[in-house]
Amino acid sequence: MKLKFLPVILLWLFIFQSASGQDVKSSFLGLDNLMGDNSFFDKHLTGFMLYDLDSQVVRYEKNSHLYFIPASTTKLFTFFGAMMVLTDSTTFLRFEPKGKSVTIWGTGDPSWKYPRLPNPNIRDFLATYDTIIYSESNWKNEPFGFGWQWDDYYYSYAAEKSPLPLFGNLVSSKNINNRPVLTPDIFNVIHSKKIVKNVQRNWRDNQFYYNPRTYNGRDSKVPFMTSPEIFATLASKDWGVPVKLSDSKLPPEHFILKGIPTKALYKEMLLESDNFIAEQLLLQISDQVFLELDSEKAIEYIKKTYLYDLPDDPQWVDGSGLSRHNLFTPRTMVSLIEKIYRLFPDKELFSLLPTGGRTGTLKFNYSASTPYIMAKTGTISNNHSLVGYLKTKDNKIYAFAFMNNNYPYKATVVRNEMEKVLLYIRDNF
Repeated sequence: MKLKFLPVILLWLFIFQSASGQDVKSSFLGLDNLMGDNSFFDKHLTGFMLYDLDSQVVRYEKNSHLYFIPASTTKLFTFFGAMMVLTDSTTFLRFEPKGKSVTIWGTGDPSWKYPRLPNPNIRDFLATYDTIIYSESNWKNEPFGFGWQWDDYYYSYAAEKSPLPLFGNLVSSKNINNRPVLTPDIFNVIHSKKIVKNVQRNWRDNQFYYNPRTYNGRDSKVPFMTSPEIFATLASKDWGVPVKLSDSKLPPEHFILKGIPTKALYKEMLLESDNFIAEQLLLQISDQVFLELDSEKAIEYIKKTYLYDLPDDPQWVDGSGLSRHNLFTPRTMVSLIEKIYRLFPDKELFSLLPTGGRTGTLKFNYSASTPYIMAKTGTISNNHSLVGYLKTKDNKIYAFAFMNNNYPYKATVVRNEMEKVLLYIRDNF
């Protein structure tokens, strides 16, 4: 009986395969019409790759070998590096006790007094000592990242890096009786005749000002300039224990105080595209590997140890993507997120990423009754990227990198055209 029906089965298979091939060709041509010559994406520099995670086959690409400014999709590199190096919990402090005093060194942990993050259990630790001695001998960085724009200094998304931040290195301004009141309260705000709508800070010092005539009364956050002296003042006031400064070297034999779950940092960084957490994560990686805080060394270590097999060598200079010196190719981005995909169950991984129409930076974009985009956004002036995963109507998962540079219109225009492409893939692949 089986032999009798064999010719019929073979004929059916031939017809099915032919039809399937035709469908694939039709899908490809439809996608090429949306992205190829004379399309919207032919008018500026666009790179794209669509990759089948099951078959490990590239289904479509456009300029995937060219380098693009990635903006905040850089955070996917930081996330991967942290996953490879850090444990389930942060190291909040390194310390050396001597009787009733203790010398501490920061590790880059950003969590103390940081909104939306749990705080480490430092109160019990502090109760043991009368005096805290603070050293920055392990700090090998600058407060700003390489290639950051100097005029971003008073925006909350460009808070300075430091060994042991408090309050996210941000001053919070709250409107009380139509006057801004600052937290932490070691900082003061003065009147100014400058036409500003909210609280701002001088370029080279921690003098904050506002104009009563133009003040809009909105709560806001402004970075403060960090220094060991500022840290000691803040920590003494907040901890209720005197903090003195020292240049003591971190001894080989020392103790550590564990912090918060690292997953809390990853989720906040990825969902909200938090630049500060991203930068501090690089410092934590450096602390873990080298016992010093050096972002550049952390990046080189991650590249050489875990990313040596990428298709194109990434030009990677910071943790957040604020720098325009970052340059990645779409096929390198896809290779990276394939590595990330193999580390997690789908549900866990997708919960960490912005989801179209549901969470994070994609809450108001790519909406659908069934979410189909789980990806990291990246936007700076004239540059917008989206890197992550797409789920088709048949529940097939693709990795993709969609990178746009040097366009002369608003980012919303680019996003709308990108959505047409990704919807087409959802429905036809």
